[in-house]
Amino acid sequence: MEVSITTRLLLLASMSALASPAAAQQVRPGEPPITATTQESGGPIDPERAALHLEHADLAIEVHPDTRTLQGAATLTLRTSAPQRRLLIDLDKNLPVSAVSIDGTPLQPGAWANPVGRLAITLPRPLPANARAVVRIAYGGTPHVAVRAPWDDGIVWSKTPGGSPWVATTAEGYGCDLFWPCLDFPRGEPDTVDLHITVPAGLSAPSNGVLQRVENLPDGRTIWHWKARSPNPYSVALNIAPYKEVSAPYKSRFGYTVPMSYWYLPGREAKAQALFAEFAPTLDFFEQVLGPYPWSDEKVGVVETPHLGMEHQTINAYGNNYKKTPSGFDEIFQHELAHEWFGNQMSAANWDDYWLHEGYAQYFQPLYGRWREGEARYAAMMDDFRNQIMNLAPIVSGRIRTEEDVYETSKGGPGSDIYVKGAWVLHTLRNLIGDKDFWEVTRRLVYGRPDPKPGNFQPRFASTPEYIAIVNQVTGKDLNWFFDVYLRQAALPELIETRTGTQLTLRWRTAGETPFPLPIEVQVDGKVQSVAMNGGIGTLTVPNGAHVVIDPAARILKRSAAVDAYQAYAQRGGQ
Repeated sequence: MEVSITTRLLLLASMSALASPAAAQQVRPGEPPITATTQESGGPIDPERAALHLEHADLAIEVHPDTRTLQGAATLTLRTSAPQRRLLIDLDKNLPVSAVSIDGTPLQPGAWANPVGRLAITLPRPLPANARAVVRIAYGGTPHVAVRAPWDDGIVWSKTPGGSPWVATTAEGYGCDLFWPCLDFPRGEPDTVDLHITVPAGLSAPSNGVLQRVENLPDGRTIWHWKARSPNPYSVALNIAPYKEVSAPYKSRFGYTVPMSYWYLPGREAKAQALFAEFAPTLDFFEQVLGPYPWSDEKVGVVETPHLGMEHQTINAYGNNYKKTPSGFDEIFQHELAHEWFGNQMSAANWDDYWLHEGYAQYFQPLYGRWREGEARYAAMMDDFRNQIMNLAPIVSGRIRTEEDVYETSKGGPGSDIYVKGAWVLHTLRNLIGDKDFWEVTRRLVYGRPDPKPGNFQPRFASTPEYIAIVNQVTGKDLNWFFDVYLRQAALPELIETRTGTQLTLRWRTAGETPFPLPIEVQVDGKVQSVAMNGGIGTLTVPNGAHVVIDPAARILKRSAAVDAYQAYAQRGGQ
């Protein structure tokens, strides 16, 4: 019954609100402009918004590539932990609301307003704590067009090489409110979502979760009904094109079978098949070293997009154009797949902690390289990451931040350091605590337990303080000093060497002289020994004339004068 109701709403809306094709050509990247409220995702949340929990979202969305518009009908089942006199729902004001109902009762137009991109709905009667409300919102218009997806968000209106519509959405930075009414902060994640995506004849709409049905309308349009559980708000995605699909079952080492599918553009069959051949071995790597694929009851899904990529749960965006690298595997595909564990199964509740998503996903690239080819590949990939670390701001600020506060260096964020520096922090941690403890820490972070098996875990939220507590619990040591330096300071620790006769003294220098007793390996005439650095200082006897190499296996992230000089040289354009 729900599908037919939303379908009728969309049919009525589409007939009354279509723009002309001529007008569509005037919509350029960055248009229509969005407000500061819409551009902001996450950050400090008002108590009345934080009290809301989205139990279910039923989204019926029709996309019109010819006019570059969309029409939607959203049915949101909300529960509140505190009394509410109004509901605050995030929605770009470029998608005007035409009707609202609460628990089936239509509201008068004056009962809602959306001047800045936060739809305020005055309730007909107060909603007590622990109560539910079913809110239906009809909306539509011209969605914001991404300038440089996926780094800037919005909808991407593109064309396939054959001239057909090729449409995709990205929303990590500015948020889900760019195309559906949502709670645009990490904990705004809905328990379940039903998506009914209506597209023109000849086009497909692969999306999150499990396909329930495809409904054929008399005029050739189709409605694609998908059902997903617990997607991140920004990972709900629209993908529209005349896709071809390659699929196969994946038989897991944990005993289950899950469908794998890749939707690709016509004419790219050979390249698509080659990428699809990477799916099963990459999945097996994650399952062997980490644990079960979190969405085995849904699918492993990837779709070719007109932007580079994004971790859209069970329908990861892929736009790497089948690029080859020395690693021998598609690094965009592998990185986005890692986010099914680090980002979708385990989600940070605050953007300030998104290094747990990006740092781990980045680190799993050289780990996969090592799994495939050994230590040389691992070292080469880690060295490439090391040269990219900027150290402009701490990875973690300890504040509640928006997405752009973290990802944009121009706004004081660590930027790409949450990827590459995050990976090196994890590399250093693994070498400090050992593989056994590192993998137990990682499983507890992702699954909430050290022994994950299909059916014994649920999606979870995590934070940096919780992660540090897990590390301390598993190792039986207080390693707060490690994270104080690597996460909460921008500058890297520097190792100062002083030699007096046959005595070599090593001392860690950190910002503010923060304690840093990290042991380090020293190679003397080919023999490696570990030097304890109690109090941040260590000494050893070195024969006169001996050849000494500090940290010969590059196990530790530390300041490097050579890297600093290389980065300065590169910034000068090689001058």
